[in-house]
Amino acid sequence: MVDFVGVLRTHLDYGIWANRKMMDAAVTLTEQELTRDFGTADKSVAGTLAHIFGGDRAWLARFENTPRATFLDPEERTLAALQREWPIVQAGWTRWAAAITEESAMTPISYVDFRGNPWTQPAWQIVLHVVNHGTQHRGQISGFLRAMGHVPPAIDLHVYHRSINAL
Repeated sequence: MVDFVGVLRTHLDYGIWANRKMMDAAVTLTEQELTRDFGTADKSVAGTLAHIFGGDRAWLARFENTPRATFLDPEERTLAALQREWPIVQAGWTRWAAAITEESAMTPISYVDFRGNPWTQPAWQIVLHVVNHGTQHRGQISGFLRAMGHVPPAIDLHVYHRSINAL
């Protein structure tokens, strides 16, 4: 039998691990590479990392019943801001995951999105969305890195599983 709560915790841990690996890759880039516009919604490596961070933080704030008025503030779109603020958000997700139970995973979370629409979803669906959202955008960043001649970090879920199984 699969441990549902363990799966959610593992996926959150994976997202944190993969985001850190992508940030480690980002710090090796020049400012021009970080901000190069690839014509996507978030434009650049820095912009896309900021978007992942914004999503991680917005969802955590909704879980903590402290919703934000804005997704991202302009000054948060820098690598320095992400290096300072993202570990705080990641620690919040780790604390949340440590306390999760099967019952709390099923608990409906009601929130209002940034367009003012009210929604209610079970916590587990939101957790999987947070992880999937990060995966989607890290894939974009991997493409950006390749387009600039860099090798992106190996951040596939099976690579994460292998890394924790080797411990």
